[in-house]
Amino acid sequence: MPRPHAALSLVRPLIASLALAFAAVAHAAPVADVHALAQKEQQPLLDTLRDLVQIESGSGDIEGLNRLAERIAGQLKQLGGAVEVLQPSDIYRLDDTPEKVGPAVHAVFKGTGRAKVMLIAHMDTVYLKGMLKDQPFRIDGDKAYGLGIADDKQGIALIIHAVAMLQKLSFKEYGELTVLINGDEEISSPGWRSTITRLAAEQDAVFSFEGGGTDGALRLATSGIGSAYLTVHGKASHAGARPEGGVNALYELSHQLLQMKDLSRPEQGLKLNWTVAKAGTNRNVIPAEATAQADARALKVADFDGLEQALRDRIKTKLLPDSRVELKFEVRRPPLEATDASRRVADYGKTIYREIGMSLNVAEKATGGGTDAAFAGRKAKGAVLEGMGLSSFGAHSNDAEYVKVDTIVPRLYLTTRMIMDVSSGKLK
Repeated sequence: MPRPHAALSLVRPLIASLALAFAAVAHAAPVADVHALAQKEQQPLLDTLRDLVQIESGSGDIEGLNRLAERIAGQLKQLGGAVEVLQPSDIYRLDDTPEKVGPAVHAVFKGTGRAKVMLIAHMDTVYLKGMLKDQPFRIDGDKAYGLGIADDKQGIALIIHAVAMLQKLSFKEYGELTVLINGDEEISSPGWRSTITRLAAEQDAVFSFEGGGTDGALRLATSGIGSAYLTVHGKASHAGARPEGGVNALYELSHQLLQMKDLSRPEQGLKLNWTVAKAGTNRNVIPAEATAQADARALKVADFDGLEQALRDRIKTKLLPDSRVELKFEVRRPPLEATDASRRVADYGKTIYREIGMSLNVAEKATGGGTDAAFAGRKAKGAVLEGMGLSSFGAHSNDAEYVKVDTIVPRLYLTTRMIMDVSSGKLK
């Protein structure tokens, strides 16, 4: 029979472990008032989402974007924000930037604390005016369908109703809560990239509300997107009677593309793919000009710099000495790289999800897509998290774009708790 003190030495660790287990259970319980309010806010969010979807807002539909901006601004004003609908004045012109670029809605909510938090989403879509009739708002089971509902009108609705929850909870411990909804994300944000970068540099945390994909993962990194443009100048001549009098721009372009086919480095996330080419005017004329475009992706800014230099080095080697080859390289969107700050905040998000009995996936590696979170990350001192939006599928599709209704409450709970705990100093 074991001696009493020996028995106690066995029992004490058991008692300690049980105490820790009970503490963990207590910690894992959701903040009841926040969770209950998130449940009540689901239907109002769906109503907002319906109204947003019913306003068409393609990147080129300036009238529709202005109308949608006023609608969003109105709701944010009702919630007590200092709200402006801004028109772009500092446009970074890319190869395909239209003459007019959509507006942005900027709202600031003043609090009693010191922390600064920023919420971003975009209101423009890839769709053309008139397509709403083919993809109206509807709910079918656990899915809500609609034009641009996943990309990114769900993000706007989440932001509006997370702010509404903070108001209903009488929570104002933040210093400033900033909302920016821009109207040009789908065309690489030429009008608002500098504004996003400038505002994000002042924040303790930036949450971007692109959809969380089918698995609802938060993303700490996104790919940078670049474009390369080749223009070859040759000399026209009769293709039958005097081809030797010309300089065939198509031949030179073909040579250039072939000697650039090995510049991708997939193992490090660097990709270069030539996707568009044009040459010539008539079958019987030696082409005097030929052009090509390439899509480039990178996980680090330095990789784009290296790629551009490699392209410039390659074009020095020509097939036809009398041809002239020009290269233009654009960084349309920089990569977002994971940081210790973003990892820390994302890990805290996992804890919040466990409170409601769910797991939260966090992706540290980019998968090829780029978002406005990358502009936020350029000079950010705090965490930048992408994918705060609803679980979704079918972005940019004609008839299958949807969000999962059962992710509304968890995402409202996550967003509201993140803002509250960053503001109150529980999450640093």
